[in-house]
Amino acid sequence: MEIKVNFLDKLRLEARFDDFTVIADQPIRYKGDGSAPGPFDYFLASSALCAAYFVKLYCETRNIPTDNIRLSQNNIVDPENRYKQIFKILVELPEDISAADRQGILRSIERCTVKRVVQTGPEFVIEEVANLDADAQALLTLKPDADAHTYILGKDLPLEQTIANMSKVLADLGIRIEIASWRNLVPNVWSLHIRDAHSPMCFTNGKGATKESALASALGEYIERLNFNHFYNDQFWGEDIANAAFVHYPNERWFKPGRRDALPAGLLDDYCRAIYDPEGELRASHLYDTNSGNIERGICALPYVRQSDGEVVYFPTNLTDNLFLSNGMSAGNTLAEAQVQCLSEIFERAVKREIIEREIALPDVPAEVLAKYPGIMAGIEELERQGFPVLVKDASLGGVYPVMCVTLMNPRTSGVFASFGAHPSLEVALERCLTELLQGRSFEGLNDLPPPTFETAAVTEPHNFVEHFIDSSGVVSWRFFSARAEHDFVEWDFSGHGENSNADEAATLFGILADLGKEAYMAVHDQLGAIACRILVPGYSEVYPVEDLVWDNTNKALRFRADILNLHRLDDDALEALLERLEESELDDYTDIITLIGIEFDENTVWGQLTIVELKLLIHLALQQFDEAKECVEALLQYNENTVDRVLFYRALDVVLEVVLDDELELDDYVANFRRMFGDARMDAVLGSVDGSVRFHGLTPTSMKLEGLDRHQRLIDSYRKLHAARAAVAGA
Repeated sequence: MEIKVNFLDKLRLEARFDDFTVIADQPIRYKGDGSAPGPFDYFLASSALCAAYFVKLYCETRNIPTDNIRLSQNNIVDPENRYKQIFKILVELPEDISAADRQGILRSIERCTVKRVVQTGPEFVIEEVANLDADAQALLTLKPDADAHTYILGKDLPLEQTIANMSKVLADLGIRIEIASWRNLVPNVWSLHIRDAHSPMCFTNGKGATKESALASALGEYIERLNFNHFYNDQFWGEDIANAAFVHYPNERWFKPGRRDALPAGLLDDYCRAIYDPEGELRASHLYDTNSGNIERGICALPYVRQSDGEVVYFPTNLTDNLFLSNGMSAGNTLAEAQVQCLSEIFERAVKREIIEREIALPDVPAEVLAKYPGIMAGIEELERQGFPVLVKDASLGGVYPVMCVTLMNPRTSGVFASFGAHPSLEVALERCLTELLQGRSFEGLNDLPPPTFETAAVTEPHNFVEHFIDSSGVVSWRFFSARAEHDFVEWDFSGHGENSNADEAATLFGILADLGKEAYMAVHDQLGAIACRILVPGYSEVYPVEDLVWDNTNKALRFRADILNLHRLDDDALEALLERLEESELDDYTDIITLIGIEFDENTVWGQLTIVELKLLIHLALQQFDEAKECVEALLQYNENTVDRVLFYRALDVVLEVVLDDELELDDYVANFRRMFGDARMDAVLGSVDGSVRFHGLTPTSMKLEGLDRHQRLIDSYRKLHAARAAVAGA
C-alpha cells in the first residue's frame, strides 16, 4: 500500500492512503499543537488495535460477546537501548469463557499483522490477567535477582530487597508503574523516569550509580510522594472527598477560625507563629485547605512532633503545601534511613541557597581526595572528554554541613549547572552531586543552561531559588567561580558506624539543626505499607517565601473554582461578579486556568490552554461588552501562545469586532470575504459569539462534579486508592 505524506503547518503531517487521511502532530510540550497523535503514537496504537481486531474476529465467529472483554497494551523501554522495546498486551476475560476459548483468544492475537511485521525488533508478551489494574509490577523491566544482596551506603537493606518491597507496596495499592525512560550518559551515572500508567501526571525520577540504585531511588521517591499526597498538591480532589470523614489523613484536625478571622488556638506553636505571622497579617482564611475547598469545615491541620521535646504541633495543610513543596520528605527501609535522607535534603537545599545568594566561592576538592572514588572520577572524566569542564567543590562551609558541589561548564553556550548533594558520607554526597547533574538530561539538554552573572539581584531573587530547587537550572554568580575561596577545604565525615549507623547519622544531623537554634517537626506515615517521614524546619527549609501565605496563596483557587467550572450555567450578574473578582485579584493575565483552579484539563483542549485573559475575553463576549473584548483579543494575539485553530478564531474575531465597533462600517459588507478567509465553520463560531448565540466557544460544559474531565479524574482515581488504604487501616 502506498502512503503519501504532506507537510502541513508547524509540525503537523498528513498521511494519505486509499480513501483515508490521517493527521499527525506533536504534543504541545514538544512544540506541536497537540491537535492529533504523534507518528509514534499511531504506531503504538496500531498494534493494540490490530490485536483487538483479531480478538473481535475470534469472538464474533463463535458468538462470544465482547462487552466484558478488556485489552490494554504498554510499550516497555529497555534501560540500555531505548529502541528495543517489549509490547505487553494484557487481556481481561470474563469468568464464563471456557478454557479452550481463553487459549483461542490469546492465540488469535498471535495473528496480528502489525506484531508479525515488527516482531524482529519488539518483543510481544501476551498473557491473560484477572484484572488490568492489579499487576503493578507488570510494566517494570528491571527485576533484580532476588537471591542477590547488593548493599550501598545509606541503605539498611540490599537494593534487591528494597526494590521488591517498594514494588509490592505499589502493587498492593493497585498502582501500575511503568518505566518511561532511562539515561546513562557517562559511566556509573544512571537515571530513569517512572510514572503511573493510568495517571501519568504521577511520576518521579530516580538516580544512582547503577540501574538498580536508580530504580530504588525512583520507587522510594514515588512512595514518599504518595505518603505525603505530593502528586495532588494544589489540585481539587472533588466534592466526595471534600465531604468524607477525612480528606488527607484519619488523624487530621479541623480548626474553626477565631473572631474576625483570627488564627484559631491550637494551630501552630509560638515559635512557628513568630515565623509565619511576624506582622500579624496572616488570617485564618489564608489557611483554608486548597484540595477540598471545604471552608465550612475550617482549617485542615496535621500533627507533627516537635523534636526538641516530643510535643505535638498542628500544621495547616495549606501552609506545608504552599511553602515546603517536597523538601524534607522521604521514604526508607527504616525510619532512621528516611530521616537521614530528609535531613540531608534539607541541608543540601539550605546550604545551596546560602552559597548561591551570598555568592560564596567554594574550595576545590584536592585531586588526591577525588582519587579515592574511582567510580565517581570515571563519570567526571567522561564529561570532560565530551567537552564539559567540571569543578568539584567542598560545600560544607568549613566542615559544618555534609554538602558537596559538582559544577558543570558548557563552553559552547557559556552556561553552567551547579549541582549540590548532601549525605553524612562525603562519598555519597559527591555521588549524588554527579547523578543529580545528569538526571534525565541528554548532552543536548546541557545546552539550555543559563550563563553566570555578576548581577547580584538576579541570583538573590526568590524565584531563582525555586528554579534551583525544581531542577537546578537557576542562575549562578560569577563570584562563585573565584579562585579565592572563602573557606578552607575539609575532608569531612559525619557518617555513623555499625548496625545503627543511620540512627547515629540522624542524631548528628538533628544536632546540627539544634546548634543553629532551629526547631524541627516530624510526621511519620506507614499506612500505605512503607515507612515515610516528613521533617519541617520553619524559617530554614521552606522553598517559597513566607509572604506567599498572604500574597500568593494557592487557595486563591477557592474564589474562582466553582464559577469557572460552572461557567456555562452562570447568569449575567454572576459573570460580572466573576470578572470583577478576576480584576481585583491582580493575577497575571497569562496565568493558565489549570494552575488557577487546580484542575488537570487535557492540555490539548481549549480548557487546557485557557488563560485568564482568554477567559475574560469570552466572558466579555457573553456579556456583549465589545470594547473590553477587543482589548483582550489584541493582548491575546500579541502575547499568548495557542493552537493554530484557536489563533485563527481570534484573528477572525478581531476583525469582526473591528467592524462592529466602527460606526462607519457594516458587518454585512465584509462577511462574505471573511468567510473566504477564515472558513464557514470558524466564522459561524465568531459571528455567534458576537450575536450571543454561541457562548464560550471551544469550552465544553463541566461543573464541580468534574464530568468529562478524564485527565483530572484519572489523577483523582490515583488519590482514591491512597484514601481507601488509609481508611482501611484507620478502621482496622
